[in-house]
Amino acid sequence: MLSLYQTTAPLSPAPMKASEVLSRYAAGERDFRRANLRGQSLKGQNLSGSDFSEADIRGASFAQAQLRGANFTRTVAGVQRRWVAGQLLLLLVITSLAGVLQGYFGYFIALYFPYWWDSDYDWDYFTLDLAVTAAYFITILATFIAIARQGFTARAASTIAVAVAVAVAVAGAGVDAVAGAGAGAVAVAGAGAGAGAGAGVVAVAVAVAGAVAVAVAVAVVVAAAVAVAGAGAVVGVGAGAVAGTGAGAVAVTVAVAVAAAVAAASLLLGLYCSRHALKGDEKFALLPSFGIAFAALGGTRFYGADLAGANFTGAKLKSTNFRAATLTHVCWHSAQKLDRARVGDSILTNAAVLDLLTSRNGYNKSYVDANLRGANLNGVNLNAANLKWADLSDATLQQANLRDINLREVLAIGTDFTGAYLTGACLEAWNIDHTTKLDQVDCQYVFLLEHPNELGNRERRPHDPDEMFKPGDFEKLYRKMINVVQVLFRNGMNSTAFAAAFQELMAEHPDISYDSIQAVERKGDDALVTLEVSETADKAEISRSLQAAYADKVCQLEARVEQLQLHAADLKEVALAQTAQKAQIFNQLVGGGQAVQETHDSSQNINVGRDFTLTGSTLNLGEISGSVTNTINQLPDDGGGDRPTLKELLTQLQVAIETDADLPDPDKADLLEQVQNLAAAQQTEEPAQKEGLVRRAKKMFEATLKGLPETAKIAEACSKLLPMILRVLGVPV
Repeated sequence: MLSLYQTTAPLSPAPMKASEVLSRYAAGERDFRRANLRGQSLKGQNLSGSDFSEADIRGASFAQAQLRGANFTRTVAGVQRRWVAGQLLLLLVITSLAGVLQGYFGYFIALYFPYWWDSDYDWDYFTLDLAVTAAYFITILATFIAIARQGFTARAASTIAVAVAVAVAVAGAGVDAVAGAGAGAVAVAGAGAGAGAGAGVVAVAVAVAGAVAVAVAVAVVVAAAVAVAGAGAVVGVGAGAVAGTGAGAVAVTVAVAVAAAVAAASLLLGLYCSRHALKGDEKFALLPSFGIAFAALGGTRFYGADLAGANFTGAKLKSTNFRAATLTHVCWHSAQKLDRARVGDSILTNAAVLDLLTSRNGYNKSYVDANLRGANLNGVNLNAANLKWADLSDATLQQANLRDINLREVLAIGTDFTGAYLTGACLEAWNIDHTTKLDQVDCQYVFLLEHPNELGNRERRPHDPDEMFKPGDFEKLYRKMINVVQVLFRNGMNSTAFAAAFQELMAEHPDISYDSIQAVERKGDDALVTLEVSETADKAEISRSLQAAYADKVCQLEARVEQLQLHAADLKEVALAQTAQKAQIFNQLVGGGQAVQETHDSSQNINVGRDFTLTGSTLNLGEISGSVTNTINQLPDDGGGDRPTLKELLTQLQVAIETDADLPDPDKADLLEQVQNLAAAQQTEEPAQKEGLVRRAKKMFEATLKGLPETAKIAEACSKLLPMILRVLGVPV
């Protein structure tokens, strides 16, 4: 309610009606600076781009309005003066209700308290009266302790429920059916007493949240006075009628004393809870939320409005309702009393984030795992700040100071870093895509690790500590990283299975071709394949598809190998039987019955003049491909600048040969042998031998491809790759 006494900027003397605003907006006018719009309703209207700077919008309603890009700089929002009386009256009703419930509690204590001094007292009811009195005290004491220690939480509610159950058990223990009825009354009255105490706490909390000292004093006095007066009036009638004049007087005295004690305890508990709530204690988070909601009654309403890109610089926003509003890219610089506004579940619920958005200074502060989605952080100082695991999606950080910032594993999809200063930033595993803007980023170097590795470095880029990124280098580096997919194959890669899987991938994704393979690298026992993809490609889907297809092909190959092994075993048995039969016939013809002692089975292991064999008349392309891969992997990785290396070119040629479904297996074997010869030629120091290997390979390719149509995929791949390979080997094309 302090919004009623805020100092305001100079305002227009005459109020402006909502109809006038709408008619002027329809006519093309957007300037409504210093307008007096107190209490006007512009609900659901389109006022995008309007300038309401320095306007008085207290009590105005912009609910569900379109206000994209609107200017609310130094506006005064909140509650109008005439709402003061209504809020105070409602506050008195709440406190009066608390006092009545507390007085009701005192009445029941007096009603069941044993009248030992009364000669007409029926001592048969002593046990019941004592049990009921104890049950009341158990309930109220447990309620106060639970709230004080556990706050307004589900845990506290369960504690109170257990206390009520215990109270009922105490009241009903050892008594007859009458006592059972009394126990039911205890449960109801005990719950009422707890509610009375809770109402007293909420009343004080509301007053504190409203920050009006007079309201606090009035709330306390009313709660205590109503409690005492209510107890005396109710008990004076009820107890006097039941127990006689003398007993009734004593009952009134007891009731007043008990009610006063409970009222005082409620006051102390309320102050205790309010103190912790204002300190930000999560156990009492319900109180400030309730208080802020109460104080916002009759305040400025932006409920459900579209405020994307709006500017609230220097605005006074206490008692303003922003629930369910679109707050993307809203500027809150120097906004006042924003912590007293209703912000729903927006990013403003985090006190640290709210302070960053209003102060624009996050130097060396921690925002670990913070929700900054859609935040306007243009020009903020986040030097040396820790944003690890933070969500920066769709946020804008133009011209922001991000030197030495920790951006490890941040989500930065759609984030705008245009012109930001990123030197020294930690970018370990940060998540960006083609929608992330890195234009004109000022960056000299970055680190790819938050903590030093076993070698004591943080993977600086550029590697050389004396080297710096030149203008535009950072954007080029990460733009290239954005447009690739890296797929890791554990425990090595079966080239035959990969070739078949890649063929399926190209069929599913027409924009992927053999040229998309940028590198095949060995990482220990694993193989890392890097593919270039388009900016809009679904990288996760491509990675999943390739790995799934590869796993399926490996399983098929393993099953095929097992089948071939069984078939080869059968063929061997047949061959052995045939050999034995031939030996027997031969011995009968030339040896007079003497058996030939040694025979050689040459039918199963036929040398075909290469470093592979035909086993059981079956061509083992897997072994051939493995041998070729081993030879290629012995080549160096270093290339000539941007040009592809011989290792990369031969790998692409190998994949093209293996994946061509129209190329017969014998031709594949011939061409793979020549790929191996080309790799061996690079490692040969003797010029004549090197030239011979290269020329032989060239002739073999020409002879094999001559019998294929020009439209064959392998012909197209060879026509592109072979000239480049021969050029690298220094042989005329």
